[in-house]
Amino acid sequence: MDLTTAIALSRLMAQERDLAVTANNLANANTPGYKTTRVLFSDWLERQSGTTAPPGGHVVAFAQDRATWRDPHPGAISQTGNPLDVALSGHGYFTVQTPSGPLLTRDGRFSLAPGGTLTDSSGDQVLDTGGQPIQLSPSDTTITIAADGTISSENGKLGQIGVVRPTRPMAMKAVGGTLYSTAAPTAPVRAPHLVQGAIEGSNVQPITELTHMMNSERQFQFVTQLVQAEADRHQGAIDKLLPPQAA
Repeated sequence: MDLTTAIALSRLMAQERDLAVTANNLANANTPGYKTTRVLFSDWLERQSGTTAPPGGHVVAFAQDRATWRDPHPGAISQTGNPLDVALSGHGYFTVQTPSGPLLTRDGRFSLAPGGTLTDSSGDQVLDTGGQPIQLSPSDTTITIAADGTISSENGKLGQIGVVRPTRPMAMKAVGGTLYSTAAPTAPVRAPHLVQGAIEGSNVQPITELTHMMNSERQFQFVTQLVQAEADRHQGAIDKLLPPQAA
């Protein structure tokens, strides 16, 4: 494979990753608490040695999708009227206990399990400020959730929903559409602001994502045409240099 084709293929691979990430954003445009993901491109430099320097010097720059980053801006908050729906207005994440361990989420579509435990939309237990499940009883019929996460009923205070922030937010890894894992420690948010009876939507802007996808597709097609043109050039050179074989 010649150098021009190798560089072009590196761009195609990076562009393919960008298209996949954009498609995932569009697929989660209506997922509560979802955060838009972007691809970070960079050059991968390869120093040439033992060869004649190509035009431009001894270093060849390949394209690579080095990482992805998450847009932390909050999504729009919409009222649902469900007293167990909770939206986070501002920074922070809820913590839920999953079979894989504690994970973070901003999806506040909560409900009560048959035993009275507060759970998320997947049935995972919502944890309080002490890292324990929140338990309600059948006699708790009028549920009130304050801005700091304190849950109360006609029987008094029942607990407080924990809201934490990761010390390295960009190091979080997505686990499904709304859950995130982090190896870094988390710290409590001192003054969280929760909104009862509401849900935070995705911060995906569909028109922006569609425009970005169309631009990425055009770039992908352009590089594909370049690879094809380079292949045609090589084939043309071979046809001219090699004499036709006798039948």
